[in-house]
Amino acid sequence: MQRILSTQLTAHRGETVTIAGWVHRRRLLKSVAFLIVRDAAGLSQVVVTEPGTREQLEAIGEESVIEVVATVTHNEQAPGGVELTAPVIRVLSAVDVPLPFELHRPALTASLPAELDHAALALRHPARRASLRVSAAATAGFRTALSAEGFTEIQTPKIVGSSTESGANVFPIDYFGRPAYLAQSPQLYKQLMVGVFERVFEVGPVFRAEPSDTARHLAQYTSLDAEMGFVRDHRDVMAALTRTLSVMMATVAERVGVTTPKVPDEIPSVPFAEALRIAGAPADEGDMTPAYERALGEWARREHDSEFVYVTGYPMRKRPFYTHPDPADHAYSNGFDLLFRGLEIVTGGQRLHRHDDYVAALTAAGEPLEPYRGYLDGFRYGMPPHGGWAIGLERFVARLLGIANVREVTAFPRDLHRITP
Repeated sequence: MQRILSTQLTAHRGETVTIAGWVHRRRLLKSVAFLIVRDAAGLSQVVVTEPGTREQLEAIGEESVIEVVATVTHNEQAPGGVELTAPVIRVLSAVDVPLPFELHRPALTASLPAELDHAALALRHPARRASLRVSAAATAGFRTALSAEGFTEIQTPKIVGSSTESGANVFPIDYFGRPAYLAQSPQLYKQLMVGVFERVFEVGPVFRAEPSDTARHLAQYTSLDAEMGFVRDHRDVMAALTRTLSVMMATVAERVGVTTPKVPDEIPSVPFAEALRIAGAPADEGDMTPAYERALGEWARREHDSEFVYVTGYPMRKRPFYTHPDPADHAYSNGFDLLFRGLEIVTGGQRLHRHDDYVAALTAAGEPLEPYRGYLDGFRYGMPPHGGWAIGLERFVARLLGIANVREVTAFPRDLHRITP
């Protein structure tokens, strides 16, 4: 008999089937015992009444991997309306050590450090698995949306020869005796690929050696990047991002069953100076702090019934060298952030596209041109007006699920203190 999953049992009422999975819980009552088996799809209930099988069950530790051959029997009280009776149990992999915490509880009761120390076990909990499924669905929606709009998926190097992009701290590595670095983003490469495909996207890890020990920062996270050519300005980029988010939300709702907020056809947009005023910040403040972001998120919900709000026109001094300035005021940029429920989850904008402008921008920043030579060549050979964005996947998922710490939606997080497991 071929193994079936827990969600397929209802189609096999009255039949003898084979299931396999992990011992999620055992309930040993006086006259009957219940075995809950967990597989990739969900839970199955096995009823044990035969003394020999019960004795076997009593010796099996939770999280042992087993195979069960049994009859599918109707029972409205059981998960899915069916249970398995007259079972024959075979142990595939026995667990004979105490578990650091129980997985059958609705919520994990261990501290977050304990969960992360025992990630291989904690990730099996239904809540932790659910958050990773949301990440997978959101990524699938990202790919679906952009593929439908003519974007090509690319893969760019994660080992780079220069620590130059964006000014963030980098991780140096020894590359066959030469200095190299883990890539802070695919930004420079995805811009060059606009010259190849016009519209590109990438899903991949990025590395930031910033000494930030907060609930919203990771040293390695997953970035959903896109770049598109032949834009008028950053507003074209924002419109494409809005459409992409709508598909991502719909995909999460369809695949995982999570209730997702509506993405407006046009997300409210606030210029940076006005955002500071709304947030009660000083007019000369140079950036949006977390407190200002929260205030702006509350304003967007109250005034526009929107969980999202764009902040546009950040000061150029707070944006990377490749950012296109506002033609009306070069002190400000054609860049934006997208806030979701009061948290910045996306940074994007229009980029410079002329070679001479890059030379001028780098020179003004006191940067040598040689480390950028391969990058600048793309603009020497012609590049259309373009722009793009990057979504922090873990922040997006944590905010969507109302989870305070991004580590709780990351399989094996890397931060200021953690490099294992």
